[in-house]
Amino acid sequence: NSNECLQNSGFEYTICFLPPLVLNFELPPDYPSSSPPSFTLSGKWLSPTQLSALCKHLDNLWEEHRGSVVLFAWMQFLKEETLAYLNIVSPFELKMGSQKKVQRRMAQASPKTELDFGGAAGSDVDQEEVVDERAVQDVESLSSLIQEILDFDQAQQIKCFNSKLFLCNICFCEKLGSECMYFLECRHVYCKACLKDYFEIQIRDGQVQCLNCPEPKCPSVATPGQVKELVEAELFARYDRLLLQSTLDLMADVVYCPRPCCQLPVMQEPGCTMGICSSCNFAFCTLCRLTYHGVSPCKVTAEKLIDLRNEYLQADEANKRFLEQRYGKRVIQKALEEMESKEWLEKNSKSCPCCGTPIEKLDGCNKMTCTGCMQYFCWICMGSLSRANPYKHFTDPASPCFNRLFHAVDVNGDIWEDEVED
Repeated sequence: NSNECLQNSGFEYTICFLPPLVLNFELPPDYPSSSPPSFTLSGKWLSPTQLSALCKHLDNLWEEHRGSVVLFAWMQFLKEETLAYLNIVSPFELKMGSQKKVQRRMAQASPKTELDFGGAAGSDVDQEEVVDERAVQDVESLSSLIQEILDFDQAQQIKCFNSKLFLCNICFCEKLGSECMYFLECRHVYCKACLKDYFEIQIRDGQVQCLNCPEPKCPSVATPGQVKELVEAELFARYDRLLLQSTLDLMADVVYCPRPCCQLPVMQEPGCTMGICSSCNFAFCTLCRLTYHGVSPCKVTAEKLIDLRNEYLQADEANKRFLEQRYGKRVIQKALEEMESKEWLEKNSKSCPCCGTPIEKLDGCNKMTCTGCMQYFCWICMGSLSRANPYKHFTDPASPCFNRLFHAVDVNGDIWEDEVED
């Protein structure tokens, strides 16, 4: 059954606290002169046989203290000597008693049957012996037992943590554990106020993968539950969204819907360049993020030509073939030619201050005429000149280009004086 499978699976957990044993008792009228307290002993992590051994020892303690109060001796034994009496050592194997077998053995047992487990026979007790009816293992299954023990241990550890004082290594103030938080992997402790500010700054900056322990070179990372406990709901929603997005970004087969109003992740089929958004049903090319265009090459915007040209020039032969296949050789060639033309114009020409037409100056004076809009302008300061008297700009003493009509200008626009011959 499922319990046997769990018992044979070999899982091990390190814990500090075990759920308590519960002693329920009732004092008869003639206690302690004649009769012992009637009781039941229940526990989650001890088997019915082990609990029966404890019940038998409680009977023995009564016999030793007959006529006097015995409850304190019982409680001291259960609290301090249970593990030693049952020979329980680490690691301890959890066992479940079959309720049907327990009930059957209890029904078949004679009321006068004595349970003789001996002083330290807990680990060697035969599981088929009669179980004391006062022994109760109050747990439904082994899986639920493990979870209950882990939950109890965690709750007790938190209780102990909250009652201690810790020094925060950020603000260097001593605070109670209830005002602090520790990272699960490294156990480094910081106050919640400092961690709250730290988390909020990182989330606002989009660094959701960097919520590490503030200790230098410590790789421990805060859990989403810890982040949710400290930051506001709006910031946590941003953290959760960015964390999911950064995780999806690491997956090679995930792309995002290019529509600004959607932006949902889309699974990409291997060897296929078409993506279909499951939310808005938009079919798009996973390479250029535009409407799906079948086997036709991807279209390139003017803004992307620069990036395409740089990417192509830096690529190896395999990547160059991929880019040519993706965008087409003519598009690649056009990108290269246009970028070379642009570089030449930037180096050898200036733009008209009115219409932006590139103008190259070969020789002559510094009063230029645009071939596009026929506007006069100064080649030195690139200012527009008057249509009625364009030369006033060079004859006015208040002008920055006074008496510079025939001063030469290099191709970069730096003004230089003619050498004066001796």
